Amino acid sequence: MATTKTTAKSTKSTPAAKSTTTKTTAAKTTAAKSSTTTKAASTSSRGVVKAKASAAEGLKELFVDSLKDIYWAEKALVKALPKMAKNAENENLIAGINNHTTETEEQIARLEQVFQIIGEKAVAKKCEAMDGLLKEGQDIMESTEPGPVRDAGIIAASQKIEHYEIATYGTLCAFAKTLGYDDAAEILHTTLGEEKQADITLTEAAYNTINFDAAEADENEVE
Repeated sequence: MATTKTTAKSTKSTPAAKSTTTKTTAAKTTAAKSSTTTKAASTSSRGVVKAKASAAEGLKELFVDSLKDIYWAEKALVKALPKMAKNAENENLIAGINNHTTETEEQIARLEQVFQIIGEKAVAKKCEAMDGLLKEGQDIMESTEPGPVRDAGIIAASQKIEHYEIATYGTLCAFAKTLGYDDAAEILHTTLGEEKQADITLTEAAYNTINFDAAEADENEVE
């Protein structure tokens, strides 16, 4: 009688099969990482800014942060204005700068009132914008000869500062009204009016005499 032998096929994975599985897993992992990297790059390309741990989460926090910013700015400005006056020659310009120095001291006191009204401690936080504007003003004085040309430069630097302050106080007034701090809004509006008037005064000083005197200096050089 013939005996038939049956050969059982092994169900165990061969080394080749294991290698294929490993390669497939690695490929999936690489693809996943690539997808994550692509998404991160896409977010970065859209200009999305990651917030700091201390970032404001509500309008009140943003309002307080902005107050601290302008509080620093006014304190820095009140120290810089006398130097501008000392380097100016036009009497009207000097008087205008000195007058605004006194106003700025009063504005600092008003900001302290606002802090008190909203129940916050008056703390100054470095204002990068004002710091940059004051450095630019210093550079303008160093880059001009004393006289009408430097006076024109001082006016230009001062008006940039005024425009920044006008924008800031306008925003603070809006925040205060939205948050229901009507008394604070009224105080901030008073300062806003002073900043607008200071800008007008500087413009009048420039167009009444200073810019024309500076232009005349150019004509004399040509001759």
